[in-house]
Amino acid sequence: MTKSIPGPKAKAILKRGVSLFQNGLIFDDKLQQAAKRGFRPAGQVMVGKALGDYIWDVDGNKYIDFQNGWATNPLGNAHPEVIEAVHKAQQRYGFHYDHPLRYELAENITQITPNQALSRFTYEVSGTEAAESAFYMAMCYKKRRHVITFSSSFHGNSIGTKVFGGLNSRKYMEGWNGGAIIAPYPHSDFIPAGMTEKQYTDYCLHYLEYHIPDYIAAKDNIAAVMVEPGLAEGGNWIPTKEFLQGIRDICDRNDWLMIADEVLTGLGRTAKMWAVEHYDVTPDILVIGKNLSGGIEACAGVAARDEILGNNPDFSANSTFAGTPAGCAAGIKTLEIFKRDNIIDHAAQLAKIAKDVMKNWEEKYEIVRQIRLSGLLLGVSFQPPEDKKDDKSWWYARAVRSEMLYTGVWAISDREENIRMYPALNMDKKTFKEGLTIMESAIAKINRDGQDVGNSPAWPTGDAGF
Repeated sequence: MTKSIPGPKAKAILKRGVSLFQNGLIFDDKLQQAAKRGFRPAGQVMVGKALGDYIWDVDGNKYIDFQNGWATNPLGNAHPEVIEAVHKAQQRYGFHYDHPLRYELAENITQITPNQALSRFTYEVSGTEAAESAFYMAMCYKKRRHVITFSSSFHGNSIGTKVFGGLNSRKYMEGWNGGAIIAPYPHSDFIPAGMTEKQYTDYCLHYLEYHIPDYIAAKDNIAAVMVEPGLAEGGNWIPTKEFLQGIRDICDRNDWLMIADEVLTGLGRTAKMWAVEHYDVTPDILVIGKNLSGGIEACAGVAARDEILGNNPDFSANSTFAGTPAGCAAGIKTLEIFKRDNIIDHAAQLAKIAKDVMKNWEEKYEIVRQIRLSGLLLGVSFQPPEDKKDDKSWWYARAVRSEMLYTGVWAISDREENIRMYPALNMDKKTFKEGLTIMESAIAKINRDGQDVGNSPAWPTGDAGF
């Protein structure tokens, strides 16, 4: 692998974006500012080819893929059987709204919902649309105005999901807040007031059941609580069993619906078909996306209890490209492969490897603050070393992620102190372990050389300089 990331071909392509995309007018100025601060350019990947467990950039560099199409390729990149199924559907149906595959996939999904309790389904194109659909479905069914979500949650980037999400910036959108109520989420780190994790969980549940109805919105005007059973975009935070079961109990006591947003955690990501299965709870509404169509064609939707979707005349959803023949064909083939190849069992075996490899990182490396694992929902938080307390935590996450990139592993690190990994559920065990070994070597290098992290060749500037 070359040390030029991005390489010359990738740089040429990326340069075209300066005149086309967001913030292009300030790009050169910000790049100069970053250089004056001593930061070096970010390592960016421009994909030239994707296949199975690997991607290659346009300059020929090869990477083990822990980014995984932002957790959208459960069977690895460009799975040939899913591609063939999509191609056949396109040849036969082109694009039309009503077709037999639409019914077949919906039947398959309802049979694998938690406890087979959600017997109706509606199609959407993306997880964002599906989350919006779930909010509106709950409001129309309950004939109430409010839905509660959680801080650091992410449900999409549309107006509706920005308003109801806890991670997005809502600058200039104050007038759109409407029925959104954001409750505190019990993160397992940076717990306030010296509380234990259990005490913090109890506080968050108390806030949900008592503070909101007493001071924010009347109990009988709240339609639902939406929760991610694995706070993915917020940093792969794993809720406790008490928290998810507490939400279910509170919803039951207050006549609220429980919505599980499993766009990222669902369909095997946590080594169960649904993340809620780890918590022994059954939601009333389930939001589905990403893994559903094998990473080949857009397809998402919402599953719900019979009475919620079977008698809800005020509710309307869908869009032109919801439930396309190609998307449904991809979903049908993906679920077929899941069953045939025991994909969930394989994911559980990979999860055990991850746990064995990563379990001592917090003790071994000063810059590793916390390891979080739920199946193949993998997150690592970073922090400055003791003698560099004034450094930013995300500097170290970005430095490790960049070093991983230079040594052959592609993972995700946003504007936060976390690195997130979403390997394919069927990734080869040897390849998976190799990727984790490369990651540990990157952590060890930055841990050792952390005194010079700001000027390290492994330090990614890009967003850091903006």
